[in-house]
Amino acid sequence: MDAREPDDRHRRVREQEDRRTRRPEEEPERRERGRPPRSANRIARLAAGYVAEMTGKEPEGIISLARTDGGRWMVGVEVVETHRIPDSTDILAVYEAELDPEGELLAYRRVKRYSRCQVREK
Repeated sequence: MDAREPDDRHRRVREQEDRRTRRPEEEPERRERGRPPRSANRIARLAAGYVAEMTGKEPEGIISLARTDGGRWMVGVEVVETHRIPDSTDILAVYEAELDPEGELLAYRRVKRYSRCQVREK
């Protein structure tokens, strides 16, 4: 085990706590009402932010992004649900966020939960 692992874990926890206690003037830029996001990248970042706000869990990454026929966006966001030592035993989850064409959250749900060391896709 690397001696830096516990320090990295504590740093991540502190960063997550800082985000939850951020004042409104420190919040990331929000889009103007009625103005559609410029790119799929922007939609992905919005979805990750919504999942973080709703679950209190830090996103690991975007694992899927699709636009439906109705113009809505479906975004898969992976988060660490439970940190463990060693990191290979962390419990991860995938949340699916549905956003309207303007980037507002319509719905989200957890669709999968698994350990980090699990490699088989189901």
